Amino acid sequence: MHAGELLGIIGLGVAAELVAYLVLTRLFGLTGKAAAMAVAMLVVLAYVPWAIIQWPGADIFAMQLAIFLTLAYALGMIGSRVGKGWHWAPALIVAFFVGVITINIVFVTVAERGITGIFAELLPKPKDSGVAVSRFPGVVSHDYQEKESQYNAYLRQVEAQVARGWQVRKGWRHRPVVGQPEDFIVEVRDREGRPVPGAEIAGQFLRTSDSRDDFAFTLTEVGAGEYRTRIDMPRQGAWNLVLQIRRGEDLHEIRANTFVDPAGSG
Repeated sequence: MHAGELLGIIGLGVAAELVAYLVLTRLFGLTGKAAAMAVAMLVVLAYVPWAIIQWPGADIFAMQLAIFLTLAYALGMIGSRVGKGWHWAPALIVAFFVGVITINIVFVTVAERGITGIFAELLPKPKDSGVAVSRFPGVVSHDYQEKESQYNAYLRQVEAQVARGWQVRKGWRHRPVVGQPEDFIVEVRDREGRPVPGAEIAGQFLRTSDSRDDFAFTLTEVGAGEYRTRIDMPRQGAWNLVLQIRRGEDLHEIRANTFVDPAGSG
């Protein structure tokens, strides 16, 4: 689920809760607490089945449900205290959950769009050496500890890759922009800096915020040790990259990341 869609669903849910609360208190004469309880029940009865069918992911489901239930609690607290004194404890609880929810929304937005705006100005610029020398294969089964043979094979692969010492340069010809195909270039050299020709290179761009956007690609050799492909990145923001370089029995894997600018910024 993308940041815009996520915020849209949260906005619709909040608006629906406010309307339901007003209807229950103004038209049906329910007290603030009773109306808030009814709104919370409606959230469980309406949102939970919808989320199970659509299933946005456990983290997003938990965040949205927390937002909707926190709002119901806040409405009940506010409605029950109208015309009375206020106690700091309930307000502190609501403020805590609002803070947690806000941070989660920021994390989802950053994963979708990358670090932009004021955050990009405040945080230091990332350093990029331009050369990636990998010491570890890119993808390993999460349960490798339970499979001794697989783990031993992983260690042998690590040792072979370190001993091989291939140097891999990778990157875009120009900054990637959504909807604008761009050349992605990989240059492979051995330990002594000589080109490594005749390799087969396949990769995957992995979306940090939604694995449904992940896609695979292959590169074609255009010169000694130089491989290229043209890629049209579908969405802006941060992406992870996994490359597998094979030549004969040799396998070299690297991991990296990239950032795609929004459409119209090129």
